[in-house]
Amino acid sequence: MAATPSPDRSRTDLIDRLRAAGCVFAEEEADLLAVAARSPEELSELVARRVDGMPLEHVLGWAEFCGLRIVVEPGVFVPRRRTEFLTRCAAEKLMPGDVVVDMCCGSGAVGAVLAHSVARIDLYAVDVDPVAVRCARRNIERFGGRVFTGDLCAPLPASIAGRIDVLVANAPYVPSHAVAFMPPEARLHEPLVALDGGGDGLDVHRRLAAEAPGWLAPGGRLL
Repeated sequence: MAATPSPDRSRTDLIDRLRAAGCVFAEEEADLLAVAARSPEELSELVARRVDGMPLEHVLGWAEFCGLRIVVEPGVFVPRRRTEFLTRCAAEKLMPGDVVVDMCCGSGAVGAVLAHSVARIDLYAVDVDPVAVRCARRNIERFGGRVFTGDLCAPLPASIAGRIDVLVANAPYVPSHAVAFMPPEARLHEPLVALDGGGDGLDVHRRLAAEAPGWLAPGGRLL
């Protein structure tokens, strides 16, 4: 009868497999996958997805962002740690009762953190991708926010025109020609519309900067 591998040996084998696949933080990923799996068979399946190149957050179904666990469905942009800086900057500008829009929201991570950080904000979120909108609703509606599908400000309710205190956007910024050089995790598993910012990467930013003044309240801010 074959001996059952010890937990330490199994963990070492898992780390080695992840490291061989190019996972830089193999130890941390091994532990997260082991906790997520409800059986050895499920662990094997999760590891296979990760080794095949699926982003860890898509494998787990969540990402840690500003201390919150954000639901991240397959095919949705994974919130980046560097976007936490943008989120903190927005939170510093907010007061309870403010009208806030999370534009190009993806999973809704930014809006969810703002609603968690500042009480009673009136939160709206927008994304052009229906898959992202479905995911964002899972993260934002628990805070009373509303999510809309459409192009930039177009789907927002007319009732908040001229009343937005903070409009925050992590818009696409990768130049079209550079998308092909992004890591496979991004270019193969995240929607192109969340990455491609046009010829110089700033197409969406320019459009939003042009639209925002008609929506911001006096003294309102676009970040």
